[in-house]
Amino acid sequence: MIKDTLKEIEALDARINELRSSEPAPAADPEDELLGSDSVGPAPDGEFAGAGALAELEAQRSELLDQCADLTAADRVFLARHPNRPHIDEYIATLFTDFFEQRGDRGCGDDPSILGGIARYKGMPVTVIGHRKGGTLEENMRYNFGMPEPEGYRKALRLMKQAEKFGRPIITFIDTPGAYPGKQAEEHGQGEAIARNLAEMSALTVPVIAVVTGEGSSGGALALGVGNHVLMLENAVYSVLSPEGFASILWKDSSRSSEACDVMKLTARDLYEGGIVEEVIPEPLGGAQRDHQKLFAVLDTALERHLAELCKLGGKALVEQRYKKFRQIGL
Repeated sequence: MIKDTLKEIEALDARINELRSSEPAPAADPEDELLGSDSVGPAPDGEFAGAGALAELEAQRSELLDQCADLTAADRVFLARHPNRPHIDEYIATLFTDFFEQRGDRGCGDDPSILGGIARYKGMPVTVIGHRKGGTLEENMRYNFGMPEPEGYRKALRLMKQAEKFGRPIITFIDTPGAYPGKQAEEHGQGEAIARNLAEMSALTVPVIAVVTGEGSSGGALALGVGNHVLMLENAVYSVLSPEGFASILWKDSSRSSEACDVMKLTARDLYEGGIVEEVIPEPLGGAQRDHQKLFAVLDTALERHLAELCKLGGKALVEQRYKKFRQIGL
């Protein structure tokens, strides 16, 4: 299981960092100091005493990371749920500038589990919307573990219609175990809110790019996922419900969730082959949580390319392309 491998890698990371922190800084050449040069020479005592141990640990880590190149569907579900994966706040801070958050559905209230607003992407005004998870228990409680209530979906739709009015492309980030199934959410029209988003998104006359960054479960994910192009991180998952829910319904046994992962065809590669997503975004070996900046750089390149392609289309062509994309799924 990837979980055990990651624990071993994390232990090696700690030892490697400890060794590196104890490595003495190279001594400056006295002659260079006299000449005022910035060049640095080798330490007078020769090679760092821990260099051999450091090289051995790095080799062990590299070997373990190589094992992460061929993962099972259950492994990818684990990585999709990893608490240290990048969240929407980080995507916005890194990929966009001038972000201005907008709150409230103008009907009932504000749901913090959906984050949205106006930003610039390489100078272009865009609307950014996504599910929000927290990095701590307190944040997750505040954001309802990324499970929106109807107010969140209505807020998202309000921002999408505003984007359409002003001709701004829409970029959504999907990472949710599903819409919140609580009593109050149902009383406030959870099903209607999701259904309305699906209907309205299908007719938007501006480019819509959806990026599945972690979990993409149920209608709670699809309510932000009706895009002209759908991108998916390598270790993200996208499915009708969670593997545990699938196993409970089909086999009356949630412990068979690993088996369900294979049956459900929920990985990025499965969905790419099925024509549901346009591109799979590679992640660092071991998962996106290991190197956020490397992932952001790859995703940035992909977003720029897909946005440039869609911006060449007119409003009617965008609606037709989106309609055809979803109508031909499963054919």
